[in-house]
Amino acid sequence: MSALKDQISEQMKVAMRAKDKERLGTIRLMLAALKQVEVDERIELDDARVLAVLDKMVKQRKDSITQYQTAERFDLVEKEQQEMEVIKTFLPQPLSDVEIEQIIDAALAATDATGMAAMGAVMAQIKPQLQGRADMSAVSQKVKAKL
Repeated sequence: MSALKDQISEQMKVAMRAKDKERLGTIRLMLAALKQVEVDERIELDDARVLAVLDKMVKQRKDSITQYQTAERFDLVEKEQQEMEVIKTFLPQPLSDVEIEQIIDAALAATDATGMAAMGAVMAQIKPQLQGRADMSAVSQKVKAKL
């Protein structure tokens, strides 16, 4: 079982005891999303997969915030931002641009990548190291620029 999932469950109990309804609601959403993946795929999630699900949830919140700002629904923007902050507390510290560049350079060297045909191989090597620690679309743009 995933240590990260256990940590999320423990934090749910802490939020219940503290009567922190907003945090509790978000943590329950997170656990429901994790359970949904386990049921759909009939697997036990490891930490890497939990990070991928949480990363996806953060991305969904960012998209929702953009849409709500366009519609001038600032009450919903605030709610989504609060949820996103709670989810981010369970993600590892984001990497700096320098660290991301070093990982990209190492992956390019390891795969002997030349040209856009090697994009998939480079991203496959980079993704496990950066999942939940960097915006993968921005990383993809950096890799394309180097190729």
